[in-house]
Amino acid sequence: MVVNAMQSYGMNGGRENLFKAISSDTRLSILEHLSEGDMHISGLARKIGISVPVAAKHVKILEKANLVERKKFGNTHMIGIKLNNIYSFLDHFAENKRLEVEQGTTLLEALKSVAAVEVKKMGNRVKVVSTDGEDGFYVYEVDGKLSDKTVDEYEFYEDAVVEWKKLVPVTKKRLLVSIKR
Repeated sequence: MVVNAMQSYGMNGGRENLFKAISSDTRLSILEHLSEGDMHISGLARKIGISVPVAAKHVKILEKANLVERKKFGNTHMIGIKLNNIYSFLDHFAENKRLEVEQGTTLLEALKSVAAVEVKKMGNRVKVVSTDGEDGFYVYEVDGKLSDKTVDEYEFYEDAVVEWKKLVPVTKKRLLVSIKR
């Protein structure tokens, strides 16, 4: 399943390229710096304290794993992180549960059969606020599509794959605010 996940978003070399890419503290540091924005290889090398040729070798390994991409502007090459590939890869480590339900079973009923679920009524909608003791906000996709129905409204009438996702506090943007003095 992990190999299929990697191939589905372009990891041609499979498992070995990805695990080689993330097995180095230097490459993890490169990914961390690239999360701040695209950088030139020489800028990455300076920030990390390594030579440009060594940085270039590390970037090639990250490119081979499809975790970064090179953008060319004339003779200038900028390196950028491919966050969607990182997120897609991590999604494939989710726990899988198989269950069989009657037609018309709600998603909430199905979910309660495989997990400890706490719900809260917010206005006229039911929201799941905890799954297996993990408090948070949750969304779901059925066969890869978000639904506008709540978990107690969504009913199954055919086989489906549900991805139950906890919205985790992942920093998408960091604002470094300075007061003019």
